Amino acid sequence: MERLKNCLLKKPSKNDLDDGLETATEYTERWTSVRIIYYTMFLMSLGFSIILTGVWPYLDKLDPHAGKEFLGWIVGANPVGQMIFSPLVGWWGNRLGSIRLPLLCSLALFSIASGIYACLELFPTHQKYWMLYSRFLIGVSSSSVAVCRSYLSAATKVKERTGAVSMVSLAQTLGFIVGPVLQGAVTLFGEDGLPLIKNKLHLNMYTATGWINVFMGILNFCLFLPFVFKEKRIAAREAMMQQGLQSEKETWKSMKPDYLSAWTLICAFFILVFNFVFLETLATPLTMDMFAWTKGEALYYMAWIMAVGAILASAMFLMIDPLCKRIPEQQVLIWGGFFLMVLGRAVYIPMSDSPPKLALPENETLTAMRMEDSMSAYVYGSNFTDVRSNMTRVDFDYGGPITTTDPITMVDAKDFLGCPPAQEWCKTTRGMTITQFLIGYAFTAIGYPIGVTLITTIFSKILGPRPQGTWMGIMTGSGCLSRALGPVFLSTIYTKYGLYWTFGSTAVMMAGTMLWLWQMRQRLVPIPYDASCKGEELVAVIAKQEQATDQKKTSEEATDQQLNGNPKDSNATGDS
Repeated sequence: MERLKNCLLKKPSKNDLDDGLETATEYTERWTSVRIIYYTMFLMSLGFSIILTGVWPYLDKLDPHAGKEFLGWIVGANPVGQMIFSPLVGWWGNRLGSIRLPLLCSLALFSIASGIYACLELFPTHQKYWMLYSRFLIGVSSSSVAVCRSYLSAATKVKERTGAVSMVSLAQTLGFIVGPVLQGAVTLFGEDGLPLIKNKLHLNMYTATGWINVFMGILNFCLFLPFVFKEKRIAAREAMMQQGLQSEKETWKSMKPDYLSAWTLICAFFILVFNFVFLETLATPLTMDMFAWTKGEALYYMAWIMAVGAILASAMFLMIDPLCKRIPEQQVLIWGGFFLMVLGRAVYIPMSDSPPKLALPENETLTAMRMEDSMSAYVYGSNFTDVRSNMTRVDFDYGGPITTTDPITMVDAKDFLGCPPAQEWCKTTRGMTITQFLIGYAFTAIGYPIGVTLITTIFSKILGPRPQGTWMGIMTGSGCLSRALGPVFLSTIYTKYGLYWTFGSTAVMMAGTMLWLWQMRQRLVPIPYDASCKGEELVAVIAKQEQATDQKKTSEEATDQQLNGNPKDSNATGDS
């Protein structure tokens, strides 16, 4: 407990207290509250991503007839709930003047909904709809993100805000990355797992993720209790003190943000999250279709792939600050973030010389198959060959009894591996290689953290020192919308049209956004404002306005003199 307390506490330096806005105790309490916000943002992202790689095999186990299209609705339910309820929760927080009660209610709902997801075995019917309902409720609980961003804007000074917003982006990104890694780690439980309630409820590789969310949600709930979390708002006090004004409204009017740049970054954030979420959503079914992996293999290998991706992303977060000291932030965003994401999408366009392996049931007896001299020990079916296979990697040296099985019984009894023939494109398209998949994922693991961090950082700077709750809420909403539409749209496109349309369309989408950012690069320059200057930049802005007013008055006086006659000219005429 002492170690946890030390992690939350931040001791002020001498320079932190020079402005006289707070005492050392208030400073420590304020930063404790900010760090609790970091953990909350991490948990909300984790609650979304932890099920992404496991939800498809879990859904398929509970209801084999649900299909990949219903998978898209389940993944999209979370951001839909967040998008709908974020404005309401934000309004509630403003109405109360405190974020504690909204966050306590949200975290309680998060734990309950995660418990429902972990206990889906207890429902005798309609399990897929209960799964959809639980994911929607987790999304509703995640609407607290907008309140967190609003508080972060109010609880940080101008010079602290960029770093704080960047840390929030880091926390959210790590939540997206760590979630699938945890899912892979719990594959050790297997599909059967450990019985919690005999023949009714099990702790397995699917339900364990729900219980992880329950435990972490309860911990977060405790952190928002009054003896731990103390609300400390300092932004408004700082702005009014520096300008010597009587209200915040007067301060905000002294600086006008570039609204076109702000909306450009909101749209870029939407596109970036849209492309990242779809990859996490489709990663498991994509690898199962392309490489004929079993459910367990897909979860295990994807866990390792995402673990390496998490290491790459963490390294990039550490490199962003020194990189931006040498290269302008907008250039790093365009070339380090979006260009790599474009490459990541383009690499996924099929380049293999061989077709994907089709998951075909055995339509003939094993005896008939033995008559095919060209068959190898492990055969996969494909429309490009005359090979037939039951896709279960049967050893053809098997000397046991040969029985004729009804094909329908076999289809129901066996889990066929490869690209399902029900997806028509599997019969006409080329496959993807494992090298392609790994290279594309590496580009994504590097480009996404650069993009999401710098978009949020530049966005915060463009808005200036004003409280940013509303604007951050809009950006959060754009991310929710992309997370809601991305999985549904792309899982539908993938199922019906295949790899070319899926990755071709996303590559074009990312490339178009990158070109627009390039056109806007001169306007994506943060407003130069440093709190250590004691408001000099704001004073300069006001001075320019006063200078413009003085020039206008001088011009009006000159006009009046011309209309009434110039005294100097009259005196000059008299002297002559």
